[in-house]
Amino acid sequence: MKKAFPLALIAFLCTTLSSCELVEGIFKAGVWVGVIVVVVVVALVIWILSKIFGGGRS
Repeated sequence: MKKAFPLALIAFLCTTLSSCELVEGIFKAGVWVGVIVVVVVVALVIWILSKIFGGGRS
């Protein structure tokens, strides 16, 4: 049952979108997800470094 949902979704997308639109959507989502992940990782590294080196205020 769990495997049927992704296959049904792919079949639905293939019948409703042209192949160019589908590939374009995948790449747009990939770019934005990549940008968000990079921003989150950089923010996390900056936060960790500020806790390690800037936490001397008491």
